Amino acid sequence: MKIITIGREYGSGGRTIGKMVAAKLGIPYYDRELVDEAAKNSGLAVEAIEENDQVVTRSFLYDLAIGTSYGYVNSAGVPLDLNTQVFLAQRETILKFAESPCVIVGRCADYVLREREDVLRVFIYADKKSRLERIVSEYGEDPDKAEKLLAQSDKRRARHYEEFTDSIWGARRNYDIMLNSAAHGAEKTAEIICMLAQND
Repeated sequence: MKIITIGREYGSGGRTIGKMVAAKLGIPYYDRELVDEAAKNSGLAVEAIEENDQVVTRSFLYDLAIGTSYGYVNSAGVPLDLNTQVFLAQRETILKFAESPCVIVGRCADYVLREREDVLRVFIYADKKSRLERIVSEYGEDPDKAEKLLAQSDKRRARHYEEFTDSIWGARRNYDIMLNSAAHGAEKTAEIICMLAQND
């Protein structure tokens, strides 16, 4: 059975699908758990990692100042900016979790594990209308702010991915399969992923 990484557009239901896949296959699911484990192993504060995940743009000087509180340094012994420290902490945690079959959502896991042949790299997307409906009905967001939030969230994910992978977020060459959750529904999408993970 493969390790499954799931990249996803905001509002596409990727997190829900990931949980379904893990439950169907009887393997661990990692999303928020990755944040907690990365914090524990690196010494980075959970709040620092969460804030890094939530911010679209931030001053380089701010990142550098906050980064001096933690232990990741470059070859000259200079503390790395917070953004890079968080990525490295999460990378180490992804490698640890990937020692056995699991589902990992987001955080450039497809890139971190790119050299391995036992990884199924999935990207979940959906049309804008379906995503906006999910953001409001399932995530409880304000309908008047949903469209702006969707755009900001996708921008943040794309920027983060592209900063650390030198690749384009959502580009088909980075994934083994891309699935439209609005066309198939969450349950069917999860079944397709399970089938590929078990039979490949």
